[in-house]
Amino acid sequence: MTWRILSSSEEGFTLAEILVTIAVMAAVFPALLKVFSDTSRNVALSDNRITALYLLKYQMAQIEMQGYPEPGQYSGEFGENSLFQWQSSVTELDSDEIEGLRMVELTVLWEHLGKPRSISMLTYMADREMQQGQ
Repeated sequence: MTWRILSSSEEGFTLAEILVTIAVMAAVFPALLKVFSDTSRNVALSDNRITALYLLKYQMAQIEMQGYPEPGQYSGEFGENSLFQWQSSVTELDSDEIEGLRMVELTVLWEHLGKPRSISMLTYMADREMQQGQ
């Protein structure tokens, strides 16, 4: 076993260097925490938007499968205690060229961090059974 004697010429960290390092870390650390926090919040919002988009497509497909929708306002949820709700508005349009044309506007709504969010889709549907003038 060898013993080593430390001399004053050997290098090490001084108290001032350690304090400066701690001060720099204290200044940078909150900014890094904010970046990570904002990133996780944006990922959650992005996930909700993607889910809402798929639910919007699903609900529009349901409306289209039912055939020619009746004018009015409709709403519902995507399952019990769902984060997402939907609202639709079917409006009769007066058109000289196409008879029986209806505008369908569908909106999926949800809340993210206490703020209301939504995504919408608009389409037009014609009565396929109605004979159109040529």
